[in-house]
Amino acid sequence: MRYVDDVSASVWFETRDAGHVTVNAAGRSWSARTFAVHGHHYALVHVDGLQPDSTLPYTVEIDGTPVWPDTESSFPASVIATLGSEHALRLSFGSCRTSVPHDAEGNRTHGVDALRACALRLASPGKAVPRPDLILFLGDQVYADLTTKKMQEFIRARRDISEPPGKELADYEEYAHLYRLAWSDEANRWLLSTVPTAMIFDDHDIRDDWNTSLSWKQEMEATTWWPGRIVAGFASYWVYQHLGNMSPVERADDEIWRDIASHDSESELDISATLDAFAQRCDQEPTSYRWSYCRDINDVRLIVIDSRAARQLEPARRALLDDDETAWLNERMRGGFRHLLIGTSLPFLLPPGLHHLESWDEAVSEGAWGKPAARVGERLRQLVDLEHWGAFQRSFRELARMATEVADGQRGPAPQTVTFLSGDVHYSTVSEVERTSGSRIVQAICSPIRNPLPVFMRSFSAVLAYGIATRLTAVLARSAGVKSPPFRWEGITGPWFDNCLASLEDTPDGLKIWWEKGVIADRDHQHPLVENVATITLGPRR
Repeated sequence: MRYVDDVSASVWFETRDAGHVTVNAAGRSWSARTFAVHGHHYALVHVDGLQPDSTLPYTVEIDGTPVWPDTESSFPASVIATLGSEHALRLSFGSCRTSVPHDAEGNRTHGVDALRACALRLASPGKAVPRPDLILFLGDQVYADLTTKKMQEFIRARRDISEPPGKELADYEEYAHLYRLAWSDEANRWLLSTVPTAMIFDDHDIRDDWNTSLSWKQEMEATTWWPGRIVAGFASYWVYQHLGNMSPVERADDEIWRDIASHDSESELDISATLDAFAQRCDQEPTSYRWSYCRDINDVRLIVIDSRAARQLEPARRALLDDDETAWLNERMRGGFRHLLIGTSLPFLLPPGLHHLESWDEAVSEGAWGKPAARVGERLRQLVDLEHWGAFQRSFRELARMATEVADGQRGPAPQTVTFLSGDVHYSTVSEVERTSGSRIVQAICSPIRNPLPVFMRSFSAVLAYGIATRLTAVLARSAGVKSPPFRWEGITGPWFDNCLASLEDTPDGLKIWWEKGVIADRDHQHPLVENVATITLGPRR
């Protein structure tokens, strides 16, 4: 279940064979022909003419044969739940989820899958748990570079894993298998069939440190395997993730979808060559396509930013968002909503100590202390992932200006909050900008859903949140010519390092945000329970 609005829904499928996919609900039917990519078959069925605030059970047929729901499944019927004005927005979000088995060993090494635990609770009979209107996945939905044992078994069966890229993914076929591992668990598959989802990539969807700098990109392009990898990464991302992000209007303007929608033959359309050429162009000409998107849901605006593919890497114009992407974002950073939500895979507000360290490293890597120091700075940048918004100072300051202007009512009526939703860093926390008037500017991080941070890295992150570290790294940044940030901020709760799925709701008291994790009871690893980790309500400024 992908894009859903008041009157329509987009239901995404991967099928074993070519055919016609039909969705049945409330005595009506909607169909679509599959299209092919490198031997795999997909369909997106547009279900329209629905009523706002309606919840309709649905079934699926392929070429007239019922295939969903599974007759042997104990899960409830999948439903299409349209948006409307009957209730305030309820949105879940998180990032970083690995695809290891949901057994004792998998839970020992990677913790309980918070997404799966919440799915099982939602599916439990007799439990009145409100269904999210949307789940926003903020990056690293799959790990193309850090593969699991099952993924490596698949790779070994088709190529020599001792040759580059080794245990990492090489082509579209391997990406398709990785997505199957990530999404085919029965509980998560049911959840994804009944709750709408929106997604954006981060580095591990392609490779660790993806586009961290120009030298990183040049190093990758010098390998024999990278061209195939980046094409497969972009192509599979369009199919498995981005296609479902688009509204019907946006799909109608999409060059790949237009080819699919205009195909009127009974034979299946194979878009492999077209999609590969498109993917190659997206890598070589980032401004040729936009992965960011914006949705207005009742009194809430959600802007989801591509902070990976839209980067400007040339040292003289280095930016997290290129000029076109910045202009697009600037047009959408507006007031007039109760809450303005900005989804970005990379946290906008890091602990101040880490922010200063990243800004210092950017300056040094670009030559502030000379060429020898620049080489050291670049190695450090890649070694410890110093590549968030703080490491792209031009973009950080531009977005800070936009957010402040919205919060001050300079871009329409000020919302209650300007709230950044982020992931990536493998811990969860809430930070707030110090302000005495206007809207609250806050950031809520939920990471990981399932991929806990090693213990030694937890200490590193915690140390950089302390005042002494902040003062020391601030001095270091100034010594490299970095200007002080345009505002101050601090953590107001957290960090915690559990696997979590966060949710938020627009309530009369303010924006309520809470984090939940899965816990094992009575050694039953297949049926984890859900436990609250933290809750905070961001009331309007008085």
